[in-house]
Amino acid sequence: MTDTQPTIAQEVERYLRTGNTDPHHTAWPGGFLESAQRAHNDLRNALVSEVKRLAAGRTPRPVPEVGTVALTRQKVEPMVRGLFPRVEQDAVLAMLEKSVVFLTSDNIERLLREHAYDSSAWDLANLYLASLGAELLGEEAPLIVGLSEATTCYVSPEYFAGNEPFADFIVHEAAHIFHNCKRRTVGLPETRWREWLLDIEFRKRETFAYSCEAYSRVLEQASTASERRQLAADFGATVRISDERVDAAEVAEIIREAAAARNGWKVILGRCAPIRRPLSSLSISRAT
Repeated sequence: MTDTQPTIAQEVERYLRTGNTDPHHTAWPGGFLESAQRAHNDLRNALVSEVKRLAAGRTPRPVPEVGTVALTRQKVEPMVRGLFPRVEQDAVLAMLEKSVVFLTSDNIERLLREHAYDSSAWDLANLYLASLGAELLGEEAPLIVGLSEATTCYVSPEYFAGNEPFADFIVHEAAHIFHNCKRRTVGLPETRWREWLLDIEFRKRETFAYSCEAYSRVLEQASTASERRQLAADFGATVRISDERVDAAEVAEIIREAAAARNGWKVILGRCAPIRRPLSSLSISRAT
């Protein structure tokens, strides 16, 4: 061991405070696979222990006895119906309705131990601690109420305590699945140009999710076109988005445009789709 090589204790402490880990696991002895397994066990054991310590004495908000599948389908179905052709809707809904996991005291330890990625497990730990009003693991810990990875949405029980008229974290996180999930994952045909469920411009992914979230709430609360337009105006006058990746004024504009359209979901998708630049004549000639 060199003087500059960190110890296992130092690596564990760094992970607990930052969520960062050494991908080569140099502090742990053994070959790569052996050291990786030892690192995983030590890091996750420490994470679970620290979460239990910080959560001690705090009572988590109970999750209402509602069917998670039924609730999720109710929330995401309008979005799916508006964004996908009829022949694809059932396959997308079948995947989404099972995608939501509420973090509770009963499942948090299992989720932290089983998650494939160290950094994501750390984010889940902070998501759970935030739902308890407990101290987070580090100064840079994200203050979030939902997290989407691949085809799973992790949601805080604080979802049921929210009183913001245009907030719906289930819809927000489900919207991220569309650009994280490949079509073949849900049994849909895939081509070279249609690999993902929806093609969303990388820089617009959060804009897309915030727009879907707000528009879903507009539709839930409005029964007429004039009410949709009024709610869109109310959203534009009150919207506050702290996410630096998103222009709140742009989201407000998208919601106004969506509320005035026959299918506002298509408006949101169009505003967040990648810009397709036409091929030059030289490119076409080379392709030919």
